[in-house]
Amino acid sequence: MSAPKSTVKVLQKNGKTEITFEENVDASQYYIHELTRAALRDVGKFVKKKFKEEYYNHFHKRTGNGPKAVKCKIWASKSTTAPRVEIGLPGGRVDGFYSFFQEFGSSRTPRLGLLQNIVKDNTAEIVKIESQYLSGLSGEASRLQSLIHEGDMEVEDED
Repeated sequence: MSAPKSTVKVLQKNGKTEITFEENVDASQYYIHELTRAALRDVGKFVKKKFKEEYYNHFHKRTGNGPKAVKCKIWASKSTTAPRVEIGLPGGRVDGFYSFFQEFGSSRTPRLGLLQNIVKDNTAEIVKIESQYLSGLSGEASRLQSLIHEGDMEVEDED
């Protein structure tokens, strides 16, 4: 998304100069969009770094290509209403393509789910990163840490 366009008109009539300023785009929406995009970029960097650490906790470093398979793309064009991030392991011919099979499993390897577990375990940290950019989310980080996980809840049977 490019910077908001504005128009400055300078009119000179009878020796007098008139300057009018017309704003075509709401600048606050532009800045929110850009801050959100920057926050998502940092979230992508954080998840990729945590994946690399977790990956080398499970496997010995041989080629160093395993963590390179994690790709991060931020969707923030004119056609999207809000920016979003897509972090994943694409299949096919990429460096460390075997990381895909280690994440989702195959007939010969068990499913590890490293990337999924990293996002689940670090949700509070992800919200904290985003709240550095968007101050409205700052209270959300502390509330998220105090939530009770569904697996911790006990459900009583109704008679």
